[in-house]
Amino acid sequence: MTTIKVSDEQELIGKLASYIEKISNDSIYNRGKFYIGLSGGSVVKYLCESLPRVDTEWSEWVLAFCDERVVPEDSEDSTFGTYKRELVPKTPLKESQFVIIKQGVSAQEAAVDYTEKLTKAFKSDDFKFDLLLLGMGPDGHTCSLFPGHPLLEETSLKVAAITDSPKPPPERVTLTYPTINNARNCIFAISGAGKADMVKRILKDKEDLPANRVRPGSLYWIVDDAAALHL
Repeated sequence: MTTIKVSDEQELIGKLASYIEKISNDSIYNRGKFYIGLSGGSVVKYLCESLPRVDTEWSEWVLAFCDERVVPEDSEDSTFGTYKRELVPKTPLKESQFVIIKQGVSAQEAAVDYTEKLTKAFKSDDFKFDLLLLGMGPDGHTCSLFPGHPLLEETSLKVAAITDSPKPPPERVTLTYPTINNARNCIFAISGAGKADMVKRILKDKEDLPANRVRPGSLYWIVDDAAALHL
């Protein structure tokens, strides 16, 4: 694991852009495609500012979601909906490059459908993302994997439904640890004093929280001074 400390949110966005550029170009050079998993929350803001700076072969990107809320695409709770409005117009990306959840079905059906869509996208049932961009909630959750939830122990499903998320909306679809930890790279991008306590609990105290169970090929935590206050 590599911890990268930066002074503030703007430097974090710049650092994120440089990592994404390197990983995307390495992936495309070596394997012809770049498979990336996006998250919602503050990650959206960082990506909408960092991705337009990236020099890459955009047409070879395949974009999926680390988790998604089971809501209509035009809802402000929809992660894809937010990227569609705020990211797509700023980059050469096309909507067709995103692997999105099925609309108008239950979380369970959406999870099964999403697994099938990812199998098509990867041309395999071994989902090996080149990069997952992860957020961390104030309770230490990542994706839609919450402290104390049975999904933390899921080993057979690669994508799972959750219908009792402690954070609204309750119905979601999430990648599970077998998929997260199969990724080549994961990056947590964390900014602000509000995250400082949880960053300490995870990186310094090594508490067994969902974000601390992320163990891919290479793991990076980019944290600004405010978030790294107690490290």
